Amino acid sequence: MTGLDRAPRVFLKSGRSRSIERRHPWVFSGAIARIEGNPAPGDLVQVCSFDGPCLAWGHYSPSSQIQVRLFAWGDSQPPGPDTTDFWFRRMQRAIGARAEMLKDPDTNACRLVFAESDGIPGLIVDRYRDVLVLQCLTAGAAARRDLFAEILWDLVSKQISVTALYERSDVDVRKREGLERVRGPVRGHPPEMVQIREHGFAFWVNIVTGHKTGFYLDQAPNRSRLYDLIRARLRTHESVDVLNVFSYTGAFSVYALAAGTSYVLNVDASADALRLGRLNVGLNALSLSAVEDMEGNAFQLLRDLRAQNRHFDVVVVDPPKFATTRRDIQRAARGYKDINMLALHLCRPGGLLLTFSCSGVITEDLFQKILFGAALDAGREVQIIGRMTQGPDHPVALTFPESFYLKGVICRLLD
Repeated sequence: MTGLDRAPRVFLKSGRSRSIERRHPWVFSGAIARIEGNPAPGDLVQVCSFDGPCLAWGHYSPSSQIQVRLFAWGDSQPPGPDTTDFWFRRMQRAIGARAEMLKDPDTNACRLVFAESDGIPGLIVDRYRDVLVLQCLTAGAAARRDLFAEILWDLVSKQISVTALYERSDVDVRKREGLERVRGPVRGHPPEMVQIREHGFAFWVNIVTGHKTGFYLDQAPNRSRLYDLIRARLRTHESVDVLNVFSYTGAFSVYALAAGTSYVLNVDASADALRLGRLNVGLNALSLSAVEDMEGNAFQLLRDLRAQNRHFDVVVVDPPKFATTRRDIQRAARGYKDINMLALHLCRPGGLLLTFSCSGVITEDLFQKILFGAALDAGREVQIIGRMTQGPDHPVALTFPESFYLKGVICRLLD
């Protein structure tokens, strides 16, 4: 009997095999009929249909509503899944898909591993120049952190200089996996602040306390889109001013200023983020006198700006995730509608609104309906002239539509 034969078995309820056969990587607790064996959190398990055949292999997480996260399908033969060689090949595939990005002289920051989309559930790996930052978001990934770190170091260091590996498994989703938050160095001793390049622009990234792993890498192509839109607008307008809502460390603002924007107003709740945003402006030799910062609640500050009869040529709204589960959808929809209604009030006739939702449970169709409601409430006539999404280093697996989370819309306000 092989180790695979001895792996605990998770049997599905009758009629609940369809999504597994279609290679969706999640098995919810409600789909499970019984478990044979006594798997510990993070253990390898077989997932079997109600009448017995093995369908797939995954990692067990009894504390989570998603009790098994799958990464291999079929009745695997030795050495089978979950071996060092298996994970080496899986990670090699993920990093190989970003080979061109790793060689780009103008950009030295990108996502190297995107969890289920790359067939490695629960693992996020981002590159910031010569520092790698990982997140282990599930019981399975946490149990294999040291193995993943060793493979990652081996693969990446053969392509670029790597000096440190830092863990940022300090996110709320770990609670649902029964895991404690973890943050700290895994290899080497990275500085708290790392300077990166993106499309030739320079940014300081705080890998220790910054949002996510320190920077919103997924927005890279959308920042370039903003740059192009402003450059195009300046061909027919003497000046362009920008309101950047939920500005964080000012990446959209740097692109806007580099494109020729005459004035940017950053709005964010974090004084530290706004200070870092000003450092980023200076780092790119752009005019600090063209930048104004407002610290506080974005909803209230936009209401204050509306009361002051302020208006802008371009408004960027990039809020944090308003919804993490389906139970949050109604509340999140109200928040998205409110902030976009305010943004539309502040946008000049003929101006542009670039607005985003990074909540996976808010579908693209629902987000457009929310914007429709916001436009009605604002009494503005609005056209959609473009759509945006996450960068190519955040791929969407066709078998895992949940990996499509970032929705962006470019709206033009009619005169």
